[in-house]
Amino acid sequence: MSSTTIKQNTDVEFSRYPLEPRHNNEINLLALIDVLWSAKKQIIGVTLIFALLGVLGSFLLPQKWTSSAIITPAESMQWREVDRLVTQLKVLNIDVSLKRGDIFNQFIKAFSSRSLMEEYFLASPDVMGQLKQANVEPLELQRALVNLASNMKAADNAKLKNDMELPYVAWILSFSAPTSKEAQTVLQGYIDFISARVVKDTMDNIRNTVDLNTRFERDRLALDRVRLTTQRDIKIQRLNYSLEVANAAGIKKPVYSNGQVVNDDPDFSIALGADGIQEKLKIEKSLSDISDLNAELRNREYHLAELEKVSVQDVSFSPFNYQLSPSYPVKKDGPGKSLIVLIAAVLGGMIACGGVLLRNAMMTRVLPPEMTLEPSH
Repeated sequence: MSSTTIKQNTDVEFSRYPLEPRHNNEINLLALIDVLWSAKKQIIGVTLIFALLGVLGSFLLPQKWTSSAIITPAESMQWREVDRLVTQLKVLNIDVSLKRGDIFNQFIKAFSSRSLMEEYFLASPDVMGQLKQANVEPLELQRALVNLASNMKAADNAKLKNDMELPYVAWILSFSAPTSKEAQTVLQGYIDFISARVVKDTMDNIRNTVDLNTRFERDRLALDRVRLTTQRDIKIQRLNYSLEVANAAGIKKPVYSNGQVVNDDPDFSIALGADGIQEKLKIEKSLSDISDLNAELRNREYHLAELEKVSVQDVSFSPFNYQLSPSYPVKKDGPGKSLIVLIAAVLGGMIACGGVLLRNAMMTRVLPPEMTLEPSH
């Protein structure tokens, strides 16, 4: 058999076997648009449903309004009465350390106190009235107070990201509530509550300082009087001994009057003579009060009397100055109703389009035929 015959017999006829169909992986945008346009009613319907759900959700979402206030340290004109009181106390040597910056910091510290917040909420008729109307159980009251306290905030304006850095100290106080009126009322009431507390503490500290100074002067003066009384008693006793020595020595007149030279006794002086010592002893015994001949003691007694007359009355002053009083919020926090509806409608449209395209892809999906080989005859 020739080689040509063998080659012809061994050739395989591939035309009898089916070829695998070619798959086109390109996306036909016009076909997709046509599919979406065919289902436009369904897409519009789903979008409207989501938009309605967005409207409903915007009404069901809790409302939150924030009232804000901006404060700075008090001005000098606001502290005229305080400065006058401090000056009067300084005249009496009472050092009262009272600086506007320190009182302002004390206000910020008290404003941020959670315990004072809860105390104010419990004493506020507006807040407690709403909690009672809501039938809040006693066990839930503490949780409600904690939630209210978390809505009260104080922020240093210097630490906020502002376009313009202020050349002075300023703090932003804020409170969030379900209504605009409630937010403004609660913030204003809490600021007034803390301000009154700081003023009261400041005046109590001044009174305590005056009381401590008065007690100190009174006790020190009493101690010095005892010390001076003891010194006078010892002096009188020495004069008695000096008189006895002078009489024993026969010295009646002062020794310097007749030209005599006498070595005076350092313990019991007899230089005045018996007559001089007798007269001096008489004068010392006649002094009913040790302060009669002690100018320093009398001055201190007058100082103490003036301290005891001091009566620190309540002085009205403000720990801060308003740059912006508690505002009435006109815009609620978070996204507006129109934005919520728009987001819901866009989301609904995306879901509707995705559903239509997915359904179309499932319906037009064609599985490739199973590849099989037919045996040769």
